[in-house]
Amino acid sequence: MTLPALFALIQSRRASAPPGSYTARLFAAGEDEIVKKVGEEAIEVVLAVKGQGDERVVSEVADLFYHTLVLLAACGLTLADVEAELGRRHAPPSR
Repeated sequence: MTLPALFALIQSRRASAPPGSYTARLFAAGEDEIVKKVGEEAIEVVLAVKGQGDERVVSEVADLFYHTLVLLAACGLTLADVEAELGRRHAPPSR
């Protein structure tokens, strides 16, 4: 699944809040819980890099990306907002 497709799924879960959806539960728990999950996943990425192997690193980065996208949606931001910022950072200097 691509990041744009995952973000679209996250947004749809926010809008429809289907029963049993982990994503819907995160939104219902609120921003503090989502931020906590992003922090936990970031720590898990660091720990994975420090000796848990490549598969674990990939798994934890996927979890971090997912939770970060949930946070963006909760803040009313989009993946396009992040892409635009990256574009600004790598734009050639203006004359």
